[in-house]
Amino acid sequence: MSETPDPSETPDAACDERDALRQRYARRDVPAGRYSLLDPAALRERQARQRALARMLVAQGHADVATLRLAEVGCGHGSNLLEMLQMGFAPENLLGIELLPERLAAARRVLPTATTLWLGDACEAPVPPRSQHLVLAATVFSSLLDDAFQLRLARAMWDWVVPGGAVIWYDFSVDNPRNRDVRGVPLARVHELFPQARIDASRLTLAPPLARALCRLHPALYGVFNALPVLRTHLLAWIAKPE
Repeated sequence: MSETPDPSETPDAACDERDALRQRYARRDVPAGRYSLLDPAALRERQARQRALARMLVAQGHADVATLRLAEVGCGHGSNLLEMLQMGFAPENLLGIELLPERLAAARRVLPTATTLWLGDACEAPVPPRSQHLVLAATVFSSLLDDAFQLRLARAMWDWVVPGGAVIWYDFSVDNPRNRDVRGVPLARVHELFPQARIDASRLTLAPPLARALCRLHPALYGVFNALPVLRTHLLAWIAKPE
């Protein structure tokens, strides 16, 4: 008797989700300057996330990251990898993977030539098993609406991580009622995607619409309201692989 194929490994389903993802990004209408660091809300969100990530790395014993290898899934325009360089990662130890060619081209313009960039589906990226100390996924899984594709990507990322390494996860955990092209990924789903992991997670990032409204009144209000965890919409998680 033949086994029922795993839907997460069906080529046609994977192609469908890749095509759908490209279409979702193509129709996104992001106001100019929305994520610019000249925008008070965007600046404070980025700074808060940087501080939280720095604390996380130090708490996990990585005060010196110069020798760590890190791959980012969905590296976009390269801003996260630039942050990794500022934190002390060596450019030759960084790998960026991006599905959309125009985003990868933008990343190539700003990142050092020593940083490797790869275009295509991350599930098919030529990343050797157990070769990365860290794998970063920032606001990636919330754009994947197919459960099987999420699982397929999580398995690929987990395979890349060395024993004792980790996946660094940053994504929103609640749905956006104004955008049907994304969905929140709660902590319970993160556990489903990485069942063998030890997961340390915290809530982060003041709800962006609220943050923008508050910063229009006065930027200092961001810190006041961000002190309330109930108003934070994202998860920052350290997803550790057992040694």
